[in-house]
Amino acid sequence: MKRIVIFASGSGSNAENLIKFFQNSDSASIIQVLTNNPHAKVLDRAKRLGVSALSFNKVAFTKTDDVLNLLKSSQPDLIVLAGFLWKFPEHILEHFPDKVINVHPALLPKFGGKGMYGMHVHNAVVENNETETGITIHYVNEHYDEGAIIFQTKCEVLASDSPEDVAAKIHELEMKYFPKVVAKLLGTEALEVSEKKK
Repeated sequence: MKRIVIFASGSGSNAENLIKFFQNSDSASIIQVLTNNPHAKVLDRAKRLGVSALSFNKVAFTKTDDVLNLLKSSQPDLIVLAGFLWKFPEHILEHFPDKVINVHPALLPKFGGKGMYGMHVHNAVVENNETETGITIHYVNEHYDEGAIIFQTKCEVLASDSPEDVAAKIHELEMKYFPKVVAKLLGTEALEVSEKKK
């Protein structure tokens, strides 16, 4: 059974989608949700779905080995950042090479970097008169949004679209593709498909 740990900072709709996707799987499961925000709705979502959920502070994450030791004891096969806003520290990345991935709500390298998350991205897309945007799933390295790209998919941006319209389109792409890409990365995709056919 492959083990997945999710990091999130906000409401946790992506986290909930991932938990539900793998809930009845024999090949992978979400074993823990971690957040830097003690008031994040993702904590409630995870607990409601029966997944262990904890919050941590910046010192535990960046200055000490508290979060690293927690991850070491969990032994995840994959660490998934789903709306997680802090930069991932190098000492954790070193222990989990090519095992930390993130979903970004734009077509990187466009609209990436520090401060580019959520509605900031969608506002920039609209202000820039982009005709398309999308999601990028990528490995995490020591720089914001610069790790190797794993997967991208696009959607059209209409001249009449507001940032909220763009956000809705991106949300739809995340819901549809993020769990499938995670499954494929873990090599559980074929098993998922065969399970669903039963």
